[in-house]
Amino acid sequence: MSLGKIIDKKNNDLSKRIDKQKVPEHIAIIMDGNGRWATKKGLPRTYGHRKGVDVLKEIIKVSKKLGCKTLTVYAFSTENWTRPKKEVDFLINLFSEVLRKEIEDIHEESTKIKFIGDLGPFPENLKKIISSSESLTRNNNEFLLNVCVNYGGRQEIVKVAKQLALKCSSGEINPNEVNEELFNSELLIQGIKDPELLIRTSGEKRISNFLLWQLAYSEIYISEVLWPDFNEFEFLKAIIDYQSRDRRFGGIESLPKESFEDSQYFS
Repeated sequence: MSLGKIIDKKNNDLSKRIDKQKVPEHIAIIMDGNGRWATKKGLPRTYGHRKGVDVLKEIIKVSKKLGCKTLTVYAFSTENWTRPKKEVDFLINLFSEVLRKEIEDIHEESTKIKFIGDLGPFPENLKKIISSSESLTRNNNEFLLNVCVNYGGRQEIVKVAKQLALKCSSGEINPNEVNEELFNSELLIQGIKDPELLIRTSGEKRISNFLLWQLAYSEIYISEVLWPDFNEFEFLKAIIDYQSRDRRFGGIESLPKESFEDSQYFS
């Protein structure tokens, strides 16, 4: 049996274990490990970023096939500006290149693309490409791809706090009206369900200032695989792991009446 057929069989075997009724509607991904992947192979870090784009395209296809509706990916954080200028410039050019090449296909697949973050520091040509890409796909409703660029979770929360403070000081709203619903309405990602699942690759066990408000009740899956080696098989493993979790949102499972009566909490 060829390697390709073996891979397809492994993927099909995992797919059969997935409950299509319990696939997360919204998945967030920290695509970590591009540079390390390239360095381990004796290649420039830029090779890892290019390979990472191909992996994202594959994961988008798998997500849609499973029935997921939204994918939010961390492409460039506010902290990434501290990387060497050559690498930052490469990433900015890569964003432009990928959008120019892929946006028509993205549109034809009825995918809506949105860029989340402070776009101000980016070059004008990239901002124009981003704007035209969002405009072209605005009315697509099959799938939503949120790309977080120059994004930071703390920065987003501070921005919302300032906006609400200004509205309070101007009398537009009463401070007593500030609640979670109002706070949500000011966030950069609006009108969609919070991610049920966060996937982080490369084995790092932190969320790195990503969607701090939105991930409050997300299940977290850590993959040891570096992002350029992440694939359909690894993604399916994450979904299966998610479906094995008991999502209680601070509550407890339903228990028989006698279980409560015998509990130490009622002794």
